[in-house]
Amino acid sequence: MDYTHGIQFKVTNSMIIVLVLDYDPPAQKNKVHGVVKMMEFELGGGWIYHKLCKVYMFISSQRITGCVVAEPIKHAFKVLKQSMEKLTVLLKMKNDQTQNTLQFGEVVLQKEVMKRCLSVNYPELLDKNHNRAILCEDEAVHAVCDIRAIWVAPSKRRRSIGRQLLDAVRSFYMVSILERSQLAFSQPTSPGKALASTYTGTGSFLVYKSDIVD
Repeated sequence: MDYTHGIQFKVTNSMIIVLVLDYDPPAQKNKVHGVVKMMEFELGGGWIYHKLCKVYMFISSQRITGCVVAEPIKHAFKVLKQSMEKLTVLLKMKNDQTQNTLQFGEVVLQKEVMKRCLSVNYPELLDKNHNRAILCEDEAVHAVCDIRAIWVAPSKRRRSIGRQLLDAVRSFYMVSILERSQLAFSQPTSPGKALASTYTGTGSFLVYKSDIVD
């Protein structure tokens, strides 16, 4: 199925953001599952949605053209300044190889040893491309909301839909409006990192990793 223009969703409004929770009617939850399945084509499957998530869907011209999946958290880690530019090689294998040679009569065996880069004391979070590390400070800070995943239909990108969805999360996640600094982002892709940096106004935005105990 072609999801270039989003998923059909009939509403009376020409443009609206719909919030769906786990206890909402099955019809709305089925739409969420359809959108999540579509998001998994680009972001990978099995991790985007769970029952504590709040799902914000951007609907335009009766089609879902954007979606944010958010979850409650207590802590996150602040990205180190310039880590994305200067320290992306941390988790890569060194290019240098050392060779150990063993000789048995006329037979020579060579054992290649690959050395990993030295680790540091900072949590290392791989982005969803698994080829780039995000280096964070080693001390967790308070955070309220994690943006697990954000997606915009390919034909609707660069139209501020992602920003509008994040504004909706901040406005309707809790009783009070969240500050941009209270949002964290789960191991964002390269475009996700650019959006997070632009939206929060800093390259030291918060990153959340689900296997770190709050």
